[in-house]
Amino acid sequence: MSVISTRKDGDVLVVTSKNPPVNALGQAVRAGLADAIAQAAADDTIKAIVITCEGRTFFAGADITEFGKPPVGPSLPEVIDAIEASAKPVVAAIHGTALGGGLEVALGCHYRIAAASAKLGLPEVKLGLLPGAGGTQRLPRVVGVEAALPMVVKGDPIPAATAERIGLVDKLVADDQLTESGVAFARSVIGASSHPVSSARTDKIDTSLGDAFFDEFRKTELRRLKGFEAPEACIQAVRAAIDLPFADGIKRERELFGQLMTGTQSAALRHVFFAERAASKIDGIPADTPVLPIAKVGILGAGTMGGGIAMNFLTAGIPVTILEREQAALDRGVAIIRKNYERSAARGKFTTDQVAQCMDRLTPTLEMTDLADCDLVIEAVFEHMEVKKEVFTKLDAIVKPGAILASNTSYLNVDEMAAVTKRPEYVLGLHFFSPANVMRLLEIVKAAKTAPAVLKTAMALSKKIGKVAVVSGVCHGFIGNRMLSPRQQAANAMLMQGIAPWAVDDALTDFGMPMGPFQMADLAGLDLGWDKANSKGETIRDVLCERDRRGQKTGKGFYDYDENRRRTPSKEVEEIIAAFAAKSGGAAQSFTSEEIRDRLLFPMVNEGAKILDEGMAQRASDIDTVWINGYGWPAYTGGPMFWADTIGLDTVVAGLKAFGHEVSPYLADKAAKGERFNG
Repeated sequence: MSVISTRKDGDVLVVTSKNPPVNALGQAVRAGLADAIAQAAADDTIKAIVITCEGRTFFAGADITEFGKPPVGPSLPEVIDAIEASAKPVVAAIHGTALGGGLEVALGCHYRIAAASAKLGLPEVKLGLLPGAGGTQRLPRVVGVEAALPMVVKGDPIPAATAERIGLVDKLVADDQLTESGVAFARSVIGASSHPVSSARTDKIDTSLGDAFFDEFRKTELRRLKGFEAPEACIQAVRAAIDLPFADGIKRERELFGQLMTGTQSAALRHVFFAERAASKIDGIPADTPVLPIAKVGILGAGTMGGGIAMNFLTAGIPVTILEREQAALDRGVAIIRKNYERSAARGKFTTDQVAQCMDRLTPTLEMTDLADCDLVIEAVFEHMEVKKEVFTKLDAIVKPGAILASNTSYLNVDEMAAVTKRPEYVLGLHFFSPANVMRLLEIVKAAKTAPAVLKTAMALSKKIGKVAVVSGVCHGFIGNRMLSPRQQAANAMLMQGIAPWAVDDALTDFGMPMGPFQMADLAGLDLGWDKANSKGETIRDVLCERDRRGQKTGKGFYDYDENRRRTPSKEVEEIIAAFAAKSGGAAQSFTSEEIRDRLLFPMVNEGAKILDEGMAQRASDIDTVWINGYGWPAYTGGPMFWADTIGLDTVVAGLKAFGHEVSPYLADKAAKGERFNG
């Protein structure tokens, strides 16, 4: 069956795409569209054309599985040019999402109508690219540069109502009358003497917008996109719509697109895109495995973590019973949840009614028996195995048979917790990252006896609450924290070699991490796990804590902090480190920023290789997904394992040997064979 069908509705040709699930603009779709336009041109009884799509969405973008493969015509720019050149008016009837190439097709049409629920956008920048089929040139001509620039550079879709307001959509119509409305609209413009051609429009181009306008945009909008190459290329492409005629602007767009497509950042970001989707696929689970119903969730602990976890379910419409031991702690936790929702509402994320609905789904309690009818119970109590075992023993006795029991542990052995229950097949780890209502990552820890249906249910639930889930086996620290440990050891070792903590941190922030290990330590508090009574000044941390340098909360830690928590290097810390380094007897070292970075990151890659070798992660891209979504690893490098692939595994092995590390046999073998972690 053809992916593009045509039918006549009187004097209007209705062209329909049937390419589920998202009507991606693959070769067959492109060829079908070109043929349909040619068919309309050759038939004198056809006076107008409507382009629409079956299923849940309009064209939602290019077929990215074609990326990197030899192109097969017609190209998308050729198809869009043919649509725009039609002597008969072409109307795009949009529902669902018109994204990327889909919006570029719509911009090639003379008119655009949209279902009120539709969204339109150019998200190519999120794959390290820019719209490459005329989008950077047509959109500014249709809506003006000021409206087009953020759409192209930031890549976020806009609702149909906004699209109508800025002139991108000509008319909003009812969702269930899209095709009929498209035909009626097309018929209404048949008699017009001319039809708007996006590429020929100049009425929305403000030639007075110069360097100052674009520089201000960079200053205000690109701070959070530091390190990404595509946003700047997008700015340059949109600038071309002002400075150059359309044909020359298209050439500039293609030139910039080619530079990005062949660069490492786009390859990395496309890897990230596919990695997130691959993470949801778990080997060994039969397709007919059922997903268990989760109608009510229980949470032990109303602290920062427990409250944040609760918000995920409340926002998704799932009732939550939250348990604390004391009324004051319970009241405080509920108040913080409400405050977080109200803060989000003030930013426009929720309405007042939605906040009220979320809070109505929350049942606070001091009685563990109130968790009896929950389908899933997550404990977020103190990170101590004996405490966890006690909790699981009690829950197993109280909560109904068939309910899932989960631990939010970040390090501890989930198998040990499962062993104290009579339902080990219903136990697993759900490691949320703080703040749990914001961070996208969820490590799902598969215990030895976790049933396939329980694992599949956890994966489905993670999607419902908007998380990117990655499955880990049971090992100390799972995937993310296990790899963090060798990095911290390497950082501490460098202090003993006389390297300043700010030099270590700067090497990572220059690489693109949000903060370095010593900034992170100051934020968490240096006294976390420190025993004042038994401290003997044996480590740098001991001395810092003894001097009340306990991190940001005391105004000083590895750094000195002002009242706004801005950090500056500390002379006192420098002296403490120098004394320890001298005592260790080694000569003070000097490393470049790149050498520091490699000493920190190569051991992480080595640990990642061990995780893969042990089967604790299913694939290298899962490790990349964990680090990008849970630890702020710069997405434009693709994650630690993809970054290692990019610089060469032989480079990593040579560095590890030079630093005195034992190289994982799995890593050494791959390097020797010239292989990559990711395919």
